[in-house]
Amino acid sequence: MPKRLTRFNRIAGGWNAAFNLVMIVGALMVIIPVALVVCVSFSTDASITYRGYSFVPQEWSLDGYKYLFRMGDQVVRSYLITIVITIAGTLMSLSVMTMYAYVIAQKGFRARRFLTYMLFFTMLFSGGLVPSYILNTRYLNMGDTIWIFLLPTLVSAYHVIILRTFILTTIPDSLLEAGRIDGAGHFRIFAFIVLPLFKAGIATIGLFNVVNRWNDWFIGMLYINKYNYLIPLQTLLYKIQNTVDYLKQNTQVSGTPDGVAMLRALPAQSLRMACMIIVTLPILVAYPFFQRYFVSGLTIGSVKG
Repeated sequence: MPKRLTRFNRIAGGWNAAFNLVMIVGALMVIIPVALVVCVSFSTDASITYRGYSFVPQEWSLDGYKYLFRMGDQVVRSYLITIVITIAGTLMSLSVMTMYAYVIAQKGFRARRFLTYMLFFTMLFSGGLVPSYILNTRYLNMGDTIWIFLLPTLVSAYHVIILRTFILTTIPDSLLEAGRIDGAGHFRIFAFIVLPLFKAGIATIGLFNVVNRWNDWFIGMLYINKYNYLIPLQTLLYKIQNTVDYLKQNTQVSGTPDGVAMLRALPAQSLRMACMIIVTLPILVAYPFFQRYFVSGLTIGSVKG
């Protein structure tokens, strides 16, 4: 049955038009830069140099994409590594964080305050980069392994607190108590009562996790020494861009005829934009599947601390 409009929930025509205009401007502010990046990625470096960034390139070219795919199957392998890391890492993180959030959301659990404090403590203090590197490589031996992408980033304290708040604000205690009266244990209650009512929160945190893992390049650069093995897509593109920038700025290379010819053939600007398209395209495709849970998950999970 449609909701009846009254003076309390009816928007005046002028305000409605103003809100629509603000939404249109906001959408254009997102769409226009993406469209510009796509157009520049299909431009030649010469046209970019003479005309700057343009929505209508003077010369169309696929040099940026061709340069990437000249690396053979390395780009495809890095794509697969990034997909595996993103999917496996997100599933593992959601499994651990949702169970952790369920435990500290139980008001009758004696260690609830202690576990919450320990979680909050990690948000304020950390060992730092050098101790983490020594721990992960020397003692845990996770360097040059896939576990370095999965285990150190398994739990986010901020995300666990959001999930805990979501449980406290959306799942009534009477429902959990009814499950206990029926003889269900905590695992059964978590699996058959909490998780089905938890989809918006899981999808929201899952989207955050997917974006963070997909865009991460620093872990691969720091811990992966085997160039053709386990290097993520973002780290690969970062190394390619650094190599191009180094060649462009190296006077010894640019001072020789062969070096000048090679630098002219390097599509620096279009390559940079092609890298952006390759990195962001999967996220743009995946985002609509999470969108319906995104707003409700954020608003419901932030009502109560």
